[in-house]
Amino acid sequence: MSVPPNPPASPPKRILVVRYSQTGQLDAVTDRLIAPLREAGNVHIHEEVLRPAMPWPFPWPFLRFFDAFPETAHLRPAPLQPLGLRGDEVFDLAILPYQVWFLAPSQPVTAFLQDPVAAKVLAGRPVVTVIACRNMWLMAHEKLKALLAATGARLIDNVVLTDPGPTFATFLTTPVWLLTGRKRGFWGLPDAGLTPAQIAGARRFGLALRDALARGEERGPGPLLAGLGAVQAQPRLYVSEKAGTRSFYLWGKLIMAIGGPGHPARQPVVALYVLFLFVLIVTVVPVSLALQALLRPLFRGALTRMKHRFELPSGSATDRCRLYDD
Repeated sequence: MSVPPNPPASPPKRILVVRYSQTGQLDAVTDRLIAPLREAGNVHIHEEVLRPAMPWPFPWPFLRFFDAFPETAHLRPAPLQPLGLRGDEVFDLAILPYQVWFLAPSQPVTAFLQDPVAAKVLAGRPVVTVIACRNMWLMAHEKLKALLAATGARLIDNVVLTDPGPTFATFLTTPVWLLTGRKRGFWGLPDAGLTPAQIAGARRFGLALRDALARGEERGPGPLLAGLGAVQAQPRLYVSEKAGTRSFYLWGKLIMAIGGPGHPARQPVVALYVLFLFVLIVTVVPVSLALQALLRPLFRGALTRMKHRFELPSGSATDRCRLYDD
């Protein structure tokens, strides 16, 4: 009696993970998310660590921190060291975690997406983006989507993890963390950044990706992470983000006209902008949020539609969380 041959083994899935983390928080999220993929026997992961030609500091010196905003806002990033990718690699899925700098994608991630190699490896490929930030990411993601579209990539999922602290607490705790390295809370304020539970919870997205890849679902239109509470958009912050983005763009244009990054002649204008920004935060932002709260009932439908649009493609539903939460 002849024994039927074993079915041919399916080829391993090839995953590109692009990494850049300044504080280490995004690396912790990424490690947790891709752990199930590392543990899977049929997944090969290429981790592309972005290395700026001139490393960005952490903690940041005060003026150098704000001196980075003009080029960040205008999507003119500092160069990277040569990539490990050649451009002829073929991936089944790309995972792109990124930080938000000045309401835009971080400079290293922008530099990567503007590199011709990125267009070669991402063209036609499904991409999952992962954001870890304070709480304002709407405008940054719009910019990142445009950068992805320019490469020909397909955005099929977006995961957003934000600092759970009150908005005005994070206006203080986040800059203190970035400028001093102090993450622990003070004056009764919560710790800066994500909680350990939020970081640990990123594993459910990796588990869902592992299962979706085993079924070949990455070849479809997506999303793969629906029903996992991937993103909660706050449209009430949209007006503040629009105003901040416009401010960064206009002041950034003025500062770049004076000189390049670090040029001594532009430092007084950067310092002036810091003062302007502080006044904006303590006056205009509270008034804007208060007015929006008063007018929210009149614009409930528009805000609901905006929330749905910014939560695409993965959405905020949580009906599948029970399948993957530990």
